[in-house]
Amino acid sequence: VQLQASGGGLTQAGGSLRLSCAASGIQFSLMNMGWYRQAPGKQRELVAAIGRAGSTNYADSVKGRFTISRDNAKNTVYLQMDSLKPEDTAVYYCNAYNRLFGVDSWGQGTQVTVSS
Repeated sequence: VQLQASGGGLTQAGGSLRLSCAASGIQFSLMNMGWYRQAPGKQRELVAAIGRAGSTNYADSVKGRFTISRDNAKNTVYLQMDSLKPEDTAVYYCNAYNRLFGVDSWGQGTQVTVSS
């Protein structure tokens, strides 16, 4: 299983970034996909998740600002991040999960930095 995250970078507060995570080696359409983040000195936390059927859930801190989506034809999950805040600064990781298939895999992370 390989998860390749991209799209991170540096932006100012109020800006936008779009993260992508391309998956290979798994039957992507059967995976629950999530974006997590870890800021320095903090625990990794769930940002957003999307189920196999497209249901979504978000951390309270990003509701209304971030949108998770998936394209099963491209084996890719996206995280559109708008109205970014300095507190969104973290390394963002994508995750593929399906307990039935014994899959719980992580990408390498992509840095997002939001300046004030």
